[in-house]
Amino acid sequence: MALFVFLCFVVFFSFCSGSSSGATTLHLDGLLLNGNFEESPAKSNLKKTVIKGKYSLPKWEINGLVEYISGGPQPGGFFYAVPRGVHAVKLGNEASISQNVKVNPGSIYSITFGATRTCAQDEVLGVSVPGHSADLSIQTLFSSNGGDTYAWAFKATSRVVKLTFHNPGIQEDPTCGPLLDAIAIKEMLPLKYTKGNLVKNGGFEIGPHVFKNFSTGILLPPKLLDLISPLPGWIIESLKPVKYIDKKHFLVPSGLAAIELVAGRESAIAQIIRTVPNKLYNLTFTIGDAKNACHGSMMVEAFAAKETLKVGFVSRGKGEFKTASFKFTAISARTRITFFSASYHTRLHDYGHICGPVLDNVRVFPTVY
Repeated sequence: MALFVFLCFVVFFSFCSGSSSGATTLHLDGLLLNGNFEESPAKSNLKKTVIKGKYSLPKWEINGLVEYISGGPQPGGFFYAVPRGVHAVKLGNEASISQNVKVNPGSIYSITFGATRTCAQDEVLGVSVPGHSADLSIQTLFSSNGGDTYAWAFKATSRVVKLTFHNPGIQEDPTCGPLLDAIAIKEMLPLKYTKGNLVKNGGFEIGPHVFKNFSTGILLPPKLLDLISPLPGWIIESLKPVKYIDKKHFLVPSGLAAIELVAGRESAIAQIIRTVPNKLYNLTFTIGDAKNACHGSMMVEAFAAKETLKVGFVSRGKGEFKTASFKFTAISARTRITFFSASYHTRLHDYGHICGPVLDNVRVFPTVY
């Protein structure tokens, strides 16, 4: 009996240990250590709002003029929104913050971060890991209620990467610069085809980390700034970003997420799929609005091989959708499908909030004669 109890204990312990071990290797999906900056520097390391000391911001390494900001009214008549918490950091001229992150070599990771400009119209935020970097323009404000959220992706080449956010600008006021209020990471698992659909991630269910307590959608930068897309399977094939929206904060046609085309013809999304030359295919997709007061006469244009379809939609901002489809004949073993919005839109009573038509449920399948 004692031996039986002992063996049961060993099996149970092994199971728990295995579960615990497995939990440590599960893909990352959440805030970085002190990623919302709510763990503050010691008062002795603050001179008003300026952080003194390279390692004074818990879990982060800082360089240059970095300020620890509390959301709300600021001296000089400024107001800094920190919608995902209470505190944020502001990067002055040539300032940066860094953190070493444990990752799996060869895996793709996306970084989600809340950022907004504070002074200059042309502010830029640099984000990098060794061997991969981008300077993201935060000049255009796409939302007027608390700063925009961005995603940026990279492929890990080592077990530890140093993630850095850097203000490359030099302004007349050295304290001007981007405001960061939350930073999260997510490992992007390999994509699989869905039965009956040649499009990978056609429902946009796999995407960057979404902040749970506040979201204005996540801006996905164009391919020119991020060769590795934070939206697996898709290419942001435009000059401006597209927006990833989630079910909790927006109305989406189905599933957990969709794409909002927020920058007119400068906001396009594409995917290259495998096809058989001279074979006939059907492309279907859903368009609508996110029930976010985005209004007006909308038009989404879709391209596949030599075919084009323009789909009109009059939005009343109430979360209505429609499905469209067209047939195309493949002309090669690879076919590019592309979607963009034909015009620009804003919210009905908030012209500072840029929006657009929603895209979801993209499917391509062979047509049976």
